[in-house]
Amino acid sequence: MGERIEAAIACCERLNQIPYSDSDAIRSAWTELTGQVVDESFRLVPPIRVDHGVNLRVGRKVFINHSCTVSDIGGVEIGDEVLIAPNVSLLSSGHPLEPFERTRRVTAAPIVIGRNVWLGAGSMILQGVTIGADSVVAAGSVVTRDVPPATLVGGVPARVIREL
Repeated sequence: MGERIEAAIACCERLNQIPYSDSDAIRSAWTELTGQVVDESFRLVPPIRVDHGVNLRVGRKVFINHSCTVSDIGGVEIGDEVLIAPNVSLLSSGHPLEPFERTRRVTAAPIVIGRNVWLGAGSMILQGVTIGADSVVAAGSVVTRDVPPATLVGGVPARVIREL
């Protein structure tokens, strides 16, 4: 695991030096990071931080704004037409609560972001969460549970505000 983390950090350092206007180079670096060819419609505003890359899948027409963090140890799947605002964190891993286990192991579960989702600025999606298609996560929210399709959620922890 340590070697993959070091490789992902090095790749992100290179990617973060690429100007936004050079979308071909950004897509090429993303492909190197994830091992998956990314669609030409993919847009990313550097910088970004990714801890593995190989467990990260991105659909078509995805836009990721600057300063996002992706912990993909548990897997992160981002559907088509997803908008990710600045400073969003997708955290598919963590540590156990028990003090004697905290430094000995990692907990992980996949994050799935459905089609046409908008993740608002500074939102945080935790391990094991699925965000249903056409939903919106309000800025600054911490999502700890699944979000139904076509739903606006917000708050800490995020709760349903209304259906869309």
